[in-house]
Amino acid sequence: MKVLITGSGGFVGRHLTEHLFASGDEVICSDISLGGPDLLDPDGLITLISDTKPDLVYHLAGQADVKESWENPLRTFRINAEGTLNLLLACQKSDVKKVLCVSSAEVYGQIQESEIPISEVRPINPTNPYATSKSAAELICQQFNSQGLEIMRARAFNHFGPGQRENFVAAALAKRMILAEQNGEPEIIVGNLEAIRDFTDVRDVVRAYRLILLKGEGGNVYNVCSGIGRRVQDLATTLLSFINSELKLKSEPELYRPADTPSIIGDYSKLHEQTGWKPNIEFEHTIKDIITSTRDILAEGK
Repeated sequence: MKVLITGSGGFVGRHLTEHLFASGDEVICSDISLGGPDLLDPDGLITLISDTKPDLVYHLAGQADVKESWENPLRTFRINAEGTLNLLLACQKSDVKKVLCVSSAEVYGQIQESEIPISEVRPINPTNPYATSKSAAELICQQFNSQGLEIMRARAFNHFGPGQRENFVAAALAKRMILAEQNGEPEIIVGNLEAIRDFTDVRDVVRAYRLILLKGEGGNVYNVCSGIGRRVQDLATTLLSFINSELKLKSEPELYRPADTPSIIGDYSKLHEQTGWKPNIEFEHTIKDIITSTRDILAEGK
């Protein structure tokens, strides 16, 4: 099976590349940081798809930082929505069979306690520029899905693991804790610790992506999540327990997002029923791997 990954140089892209190689797929990597075409370059995307002729495409590339989306909403919208349109047009021209477009649980917006766990039938209600851009990309996917081009969508909840960038909560906390420990600092300033999130190891996430393309149904959307809600405070406490630090955490409201959902917990039963997928990697195992990875990255930086 010949597959193309857009955004292959990113956190999830690197793990997906490794998983697909291990699964025996012929993998073509494309990332703007590696010289691949920009999502806003339609001719470049057409050339990429027509030259490589993949059977399947994993569309991971995009602007994934919620904070940055508030600072530059137009750029975020163009990359995520217009970029998805450009990619699907290129796939359509070259008779690609299936495309997986990776969306986000952010599209669900503000959630009531009675709506948890969140299933795919819940209407989308974006409350930040990133979520809006992903919602628009999903609508484009729905428009393009046809018998000739099957498009599936994955709504990823919070995923974490070794090698993640520090603008995501687990990696950011790990780095700051380790540096504070090394420098003998008594406390660090953090954002909202009371938010409840559904964390899944990235290695389980990429396994779900492959199964969706192989066994999912065109036009469908699938939650990729653990089904377990944890406070960010619990994430921080677990990190500290493995770092063996007496570090104190001071929550600072100025670091909170302009609009933040108190609790997000997903329901992955549809994904399990259609593909057999379920998360396998324990939360504590992921935390240990994040700490090891962060220590290695910091050592290399020195």
